[in-house]
Amino acid sequence: MSLQTAFAIQAAVKDAGQLDSHFAGSGKTQVYFAGSTSSRVNGVAIDHTGRILVAAKVGTPGGCRFGLARLREDGSADLAFGKQGSIIGQFAHGYEAMAGTVRVLADGTILVAGLHYENAHRTLPALAMFDQRGCPIQGFGEHGRCVVRLPGKLSEGARDAWLPPGVPGTEACDICVQDDGRILLLANHHFELADHVGMLIRLNADGSLDSTFNGRGFVMVRHLLMNTWLNSLMVQHDGRILVGGSINFPEEGLLARYHADGQLDDGFAVDGFMTFKAWGQSAQVCQIVQHENGDLHCFGSSRDPMHCLALNVHSNGRPDMHCNSGQPQLLEISHSGCQWTAAQIQPDDCVLTVGATGGGLEGDFILARYLPNGALDRSFANGMGWVRTRLSRGPDTATSLALQADGCIVVGGYSLDGNYRAVVARYQP
Repeated sequence: MSLQTAFAIQAAVKDAGQLDSHFAGSGKTQVYFAGSTSSRVNGVAIDHTGRILVAAKVGTPGGCRFGLARLREDGSADLAFGKQGSIIGQFAHGYEAMAGTVRVLADGTILVAGLHYENAHRTLPALAMFDQRGCPIQGFGEHGRCVVRLPGKLSEGARDAWLPPGVPGTEACDICVQDDGRILLLANHHFELADHVGMLIRLNADGSLDSTFNGRGFVMVRHLLMNTWLNSLMVQHDGRILVGGSINFPEEGLLARYHADGQLDDGFAVDGFMTFKAWGQSAQVCQIVQHENGDLHCFGSSRDPMHCLALNVHSNGRPDMHCNSGQPQLLEISHSGCQWTAAQIQPDDCVLTVGATGGGLEGDFILARYLPNGALDRSFANGMGWVRTRLSRGPDTATSLALQADGCIVVGGYSLDGNYRAVVARYQP
């Protein structure tokens, strides 16, 4: 078993991976949503002028809402956006909501994806689109908002309020916007307890269901009739679509690939699906990135024990035998557990990944950089390849990251200090 245990190495690059004190004066800032009682960052993005967009789940006296905020490049609130720098809203009037992902489109339009809470137990994927001032785009959905309802309630999922925040697989939300403007998104349909099927859905640019995709606008993702849960979505350089998550109980990591028309790519791995365990333990995929040569890099976590997980896979869906003999690499940063939640590839083909340590008050942001060959980059973070950051007196959870034009690393997440507080930190490249 390959388990990389934390140890100190002499610094190779002095400041890489350290908090950037030029950002908000200390390297971190709280994101404010006027009138909120709590807030958690679930997604971050950088717009064409370098400003930081933040998607959040916001608590209010009337229940949960989706939140969208914009910060200036230096971390200060952009008061020209929305109402004093932020927007708090619902996907449908009278219902609770949350935002999980934010994307900036080619024309500068802002697309937010999240969940519409149909009731105390059920969710539906939902989207909202805004212009650069924070005003709804009227040509999208209904007054700029869209709740995705599939026939047979197949887009309806379970609201897992009993699970702790930050655990992969709960309230999963991911989207990709294709070059033609069509929108791919995920959902997990809940049939009954311990019986889920992943849904891959495509919408037209106006938010309507794209019936040309698999002939009905969606694909049911299920492998070997097992419980299937999707967490991540990626469009390859060639237009084929990858989804990642887990199957079965205990969980096995899952990758599946589809052609651009929604048909299963049976040339990928075994009949379109690739599954794996982490040295005999359960595993889950939370993010997939693609290298310049077409190879894939998957990130997530193992279970029992919970460690950060990374796996290199060739473009044909076969594990890279030159990287850890084709087995997942596990990184132990905390004895109480740790996990990767998001990843992004850099221009030099290295990969940044963020997550958190577990264990109640021991929860901290973690950030690492991997080389294209799958090894930790020892020139990053004082020779460790990873850095662990305590931001508050309570547990901190990193959920998302984005890269600014100068290479600075923006990480979004939240701290629990009385209530949940949305935070954004910036690290030096």
